[in-house]
Amino acid sequence: MTTRKKANINWHRTIILMVLCLFGLSVVFSAKPRRHRASAKQEDPRIYLEHADELEYDVYGLRPDVQIARGKVKFRHKGGILTCDSAYFNEQSNSFEAFGHVFMKQGDTLTLKSEWAWYDGNDERAEARRNVVLTHRKSKLFCDSLDYDRMYGVAYFFDGGKLIDKGSTLTSDWGQYNTETREAVFYYKVRLKNDRMTMYSDTLYYDTQTSVAHIVGDYTSDKNEVGPSMIINQGNIVRTTDGYYNTSSEESMLFGRSTVDNEEKTITADSLFSDSKKKIDEGFGNVVYVDKKNKNMFVGNHIYYDENIGYGFATDSAVVMDFSQNDTLYVHADSIKLYTYNINTDSVYRVMHGFHKVRAYRTDIQAVCDSLVFNSKDSCLTLYKDPIAWNMGRQVLGEVMHAYMQDSTIRYADVIGQAMSIERMDSAHYNQLASKEMQVYFQEGKARETWAIGNVQAVYYPIDDADTTIIGLNFLETDTMKMYLSPERKLEKIWASKSTGTMYPITQIPSDKLRLPAFAWFENIRPKNKNDIFEWRGKGKENELKIEKRREAPKRKIE
Repeated sequence: MTTRKKANINWHRTIILMVLCLFGLSVVFSAKPRRHRASAKQEDPRIYLEHADELEYDVYGLRPDVQIARGKVKFRHKGGILTCDSAYFNEQSNSFEAFGHVFMKQGDTLTLKSEWAWYDGNDERAEARRNVVLTHRKSKLFCDSLDYDRMYGVAYFFDGGKLIDKGSTLTSDWGQYNTETREAVFYYKVRLKNDRMTMYSDTLYYDTQTSVAHIVGDYTSDKNEVGPSMIINQGNIVRTTDGYYNTSSEESMLFGRSTVDNEEKTITADSLFSDSKKKIDEGFGNVVYVDKKNKNMFVGNHIYYDENIGYGFATDSAVVMDFSQNDTLYVHADSIKLYTYNINTDSVYRVMHGFHKVRAYRTDIQAVCDSLVFNSKDSCLTLYKDPIAWNMGRQVLGEVMHAYMQDSTIRYADVIGQAMSIERMDSAHYNQLASKEMQVYFQEGKARETWAIGNVQAVYYPIDDADTTIIGLNFLETDTMKMYLSPERKLEKIWASKSTGTMYPITQIPSDKLRLPAFAWFENIRPKNKNDIFEWRGKGKENELKIEKRREAPKRKIE
């Protein structure tokens, strides 16, 4: 083989090797992962003993790997400083045991004091015992036994602990404190106290940044009696199993069927918002508000009350219950509002408004109307727009009704405009009285005197006292008529001025005299029981009263 051929062969081999090398490098670079940003330099994991007045090894003793440090001992680990009177330092296990005036400092916000401590530098975990004080920002945690996890910033205490934060003191049997979130969790026989309130629970979360406490579950008393957690504040007692309370603003958010109770009121709801400073309560979901002083109750799915101005309202299945008498009166309306005037004075009075589809029930009296107003100043209850009231077998209706009360017992009633009273004798016979205005006077809650004024018409069935049978029909027309009744509701006397009337025997009553022109018996509208007040049944357009316009005074014209 010639030298030239050998050179060509070597050149080809060189080219092939170069190609193979380039191909191999391309494979290597294609398989190499993308470069990431260089991570921050990790802190040195080792514990350093920076100072000790005395240092020795116990080579032949029980601790051959331990350095014994005495006098102003100082350790450093990952930015944290620990000082003590003496310590056992194990450099191999990266840990130490500290004795006497143990003080650990982490940054500018956290310190830990105790009489004894053990620290593991690998797990960054400390155990502190006897007279332990953990200070974080403005919060201080006192206990006898505490384990602190520096990696996650969580301190666990047991055998009793006390957290002091912004004037509030929180104690329990055991719990934890998170230095990252600044939230404490306390368990079993928890008590949170300041100069305004005291809170009792078995589980409580407390945020030192917002001063908000979250109560969870029940509370076990010193007598081992279990019940809802409690907040006692300015005469109010709050009972809840799920509630938030701001110790600074004194605002509460309560859930899980909670109750606020004091000497004058009790309010219970599925969700309840209470402001002790502003004295405002607002409840949602099956709310029950009990006024102990006035012996009444408000019920609804949304109730609001401002105690400072005495204003409140109830809506969504709203009901007012008055239990000041032997029997309870139930009044329902779409919305009920309460106003207080001259509050905090001797002349204070309240006005209650119930509007739209009002229905009321008590065993002895029932009523319906579009709206009502009750004024405690004159104890007057006013029913507006087609009001109807029933008492046993009697029905009264008109354009407007006024009922004046005395100690929650009616003493006087006034029906204005198209007034009509109907008393049912049996299925075919009704005593009837119609006039422009009707006034009824009561004694001990029983009607004793009735005045009918203006365009009076009456249909009355006299009864034989011997066998209580109907004698006939007495039809009467007059301008003014007075009727007097006995306590047993029997007619004693009738007085009428310039009357005209006819007495028809029972067998000779004309058909057109059986009913007055405005006669209507609304038994189907009448509330049957306390649950029936929610079922609205109107009179119908054809039976609604036509409001009579008052005659206007003639106007003088200037020529």
